[in-house]
Amino acid sequence: MTKQIDIKGTVVDDDTAAFYTFFGIPSASPGAVANILNEDDDPDNPDPDVEVNIASNGGDVFAASEIYTMLRQSDAHVTVNIQGLAASAASVIAMAGDTVKISPTAQIMIHQAASYGGGNKDDLAHEISVLDSIDQSIANAYEAKTGLPQGDLLNMMAQETWIGAQEAVDKGFADEIMFLDEKKAVFSNTTANFVPKSAVNKLFNLLNKSINPENEVKNSQPTSDLKQSKLAILLGKTKEK
Repeated sequence: MTKQIDIKGTVVDDDTAAFYTFFGIPSASPGAVANILNEDDDPDNPDPDVEVNIASNGGDVFAASEIYTMLRQSDAHVTVNIQGLAASAASVIAMAGDTVKISPTAQIMIHQAASYGGGNKDDLAHEISVLDSIDQSIANAYEAKTGLPQGDLLNMMAQETWIGAQEAVDKGFADEIMFLDEKKAVFSNTTANFVPKSAVNKLFNLLNKSINPENEVKNSQPTSDLKQSKLAILLGKTKEK
């Protein structure tokens, strides 16, 4: 059975989460995530899949880092569903997914870390170096997922970049755009082969990705063979390279 984790509301540390819970304010914390990950597993399925649903404006960067690390360390396959906004610290958590799906109407927002305090000029100078280090740590998560150069990512963070669904896929922040519910039951009355929703979804995402004509390789197969080959890939009857 798939374990469900919701990253909704503010991302906070465990002590602050107790405050939020007392007042009925939605939050996500490392302790809450750990409790779900550590739930007793089915003996017949010791490493169930994990599904993380994200709609959050972000929050505590260190709490997000802890959640990100737990998800990355999990032996399960982690699927992240960006349902609304995955901003700031929540975008870091999103990068922990082995597969990241984003709603067509969702957004990812990345920006530099911030702190709120005071002190003398030496204190403030030190704070700048701390924030620089935190920004690099955040960029590490983006780089691991996207493969983009860290310098480019730091520049995007400095400009507070908002990323829509298509751009998220193009830049590697997400793997696919959610079009159809692949888990929805399909009832059929036919003797012919029925195309599963997963294949339809895969095709939509392939068509939705940007294609560079210069990189296309001409296929010498006859049209009928090429058609069968493509259908085999979509239906999962052959391994994709």
